[in-house]
Amino acid sequence: MSDENKTYTRKRPRGPMGGRHGMMPGEKAKDFKGTLSKLIHYIGKYKIALFFVVITAIGGTIFSIVGPKILGNATTEIFTGLTSKYSGGAGIDFGKVGKILLTVLALYVISAVFSFIQGFIMSGVSKNVSFRMRKEMVEKINRMPMGYFESRTHGEVLSRITNDVDTLGTSLNQSITQLITSVTTLIGIIVMMLTISPLLTLISILILPISMLFITKIVKKSQKYFMSQQEYLGHVNGQVEEVFSGHQVVRVFNQEKTVTDTFEQTNEILYESAWKSQFLSGLMMPIMTFIGNLGYLIVAVVGAWLAIQGTIQVGDIQSFITYVKQFTQPINQIAQVSNMLQSMAASAERVFEFLEEREEEQVAEYHAPITTQDVKGSVTFQNVNFGYKSDKIIIKDFSANVKPGQKIAIVGPTGAGKTTMVKLLMRFYDVNKGAILIDGYNIKDFDRRELRENFGMVLQDTWLFKGTIMENIRYGMLSATDEEVIAAAKAAHADHFIRTLPGGYEMELNEEASNISQGQKQLLTIARAILADNRILILDEATSSVDTRTEERIQKAMDNLMRGRTSFIIAHRLSTIKNADLILVMKDGDIIEQGSHGELMMQDGFYADLYNSQFEKTA
Repeated sequence: MSDENKTYTRKRPRGPMGGRHGMMPGEKAKDFKGTLSKLIHYIGKYKIALFFVVITAIGGTIFSIVGPKILGNATTEIFTGLTSKYSGGAGIDFGKVGKILLTVLALYVISAVFSFIQGFIMSGVSKNVSFRMRKEMVEKINRMPMGYFESRTHGEVLSRITNDVDTLGTSLNQSITQLITSVTTLIGIIVMMLTISPLLTLISILILPISMLFITKIVKKSQKYFMSQQEYLGHVNGQVEEVFSGHQVVRVFNQEKTVTDTFEQTNEILYESAWKSQFLSGLMMPIMTFIGNLGYLIVAVVGAWLAIQGTIQVGDIQSFITYVKQFTQPINQIAQVSNMLQSMAASAERVFEFLEEREEEQVAEYHAPITTQDVKGSVTFQNVNFGYKSDKIIIKDFSANVKPGQKIAIVGPTGAGKTTMVKLLMRFYDVNKGAILIDGYNIKDFDRRELRENFGMVLQDTWLFKGTIMENIRYGMLSATDEEVIAAAKAAHADHFIRTLPGGYEMELNEEASNISQGQKQLLTIARAILADNRILILDEATSSVDTRTEERIQKAMDNLMRGRTSFIIAHRLSTIKNADLILVMKDGDIIEQGSHGELMMQDGFYADLYNSQFEKTA
């Protein structure tokens, strides 16, 4: 497209692995409860599967929790047997111990089976949700107005489909089951501990506030360093990306030292904040371990005293210590789940925002009584007014009549409204006032898809996908035969260079199509438009990337192509549109002159000044 209406945005820093961040770690949803409610409603389709996930998660956790208590009975039996043997009794009953151990083994096996089933079902649910979301988002893209994409960076839109859906799927898979198992484990452990000894349970619970006090202080202290680390990580990545992409310019202007000094200053701040944040966060585990071990010691001492008093059995002490070790685990998991839920909600919010964006009206209320095959190609602009914002009208009272088969050139300085007219013609935007007619019917009376089937487009910015040259040209008409593709390439003067490439028409273009030149890309897009064989053609600086000799050949091919078809040509090089049937000269959204090249030159007005200035530059 031409220069007008382009939006230039500052590049956002890439992430550590080169990807752009859709959201910063720890970002919170603006409406956590509302988003969570939407997500629950969205995954309600899988409620039967989720019911089994809940049942299996609770079942697996319960069987796992009961295990240590029964295992303690084995320890008690061994201790009782040894004591009995020293007293002249029967000794250890290995049969009974064996049955206890087999029971514990069976419990753990059942727990593992439940966990496997729960993980299998939940993985399927999360992947189905991710698949469904991506499918709906891709379908949504085709129904959204062009203004949405022109007001946002490609990376921002892409991030919602990739990063946010990935984060949502991963968090959903882990958070639901982890929350269920953690809550069940915490309740179950407290119940089992109380059945063994309420006193020991009270001692264990009192240790928690001490741990939380230390952790809270460390988290508060380290939080500012983590934030600084994340901020300057972005600065460092941004500087590296900027320097690598503009390395040649840096070398040309001898700015290597300036770039290095700037990077070292930023990197030093990143180092300091990263070191402090990692050191402080690393203190949590040793402190937790120390307090935990202190708790085990107290439990062991008090438990031994209770055993001597005959209040509890020796095996109960072992079981209780096992529960104490497990007690802090579900608490930590719940804390992790809360962060995960925040991240999941933030991602879900961005996804739902995208899915709830305003869509174009795809189907017309009143259908024009002609089909795509019946369209002749006459185009009428009736007093068209338009502005991207209602208070800033850029096209004012635009009127023109174009007959079928005419070649219309639209010229004017940058920002005059040339490309905007084409966007209105294809209903990427709707006019504020007035109407655009095709064969006498308002374009609003066509379904958008049917309307756009009448147009073939060749833009200055070429778009080719990863695939063979044959596939890229055939994109204009998927049902075309190889012979028709080759004929279109010949008409676009692309056949010769294609056959010189390794593999010819079967040569595969890479993702950026950087294995052919810019001019060759342009020829392929022209061949694609020729193959599409639409009634109305739009050429936006279509020959700007080819050399003069190739341009002349393409112009001849274009003349043959455009014969019998209505063509709109946006051009800055006025020498390429001298043979147009009608030239519309635009300035500030208005047609200030119109006529053939000869007529406009005789008027000696704005067009003549533009043409002569270009001629003087090329002379």
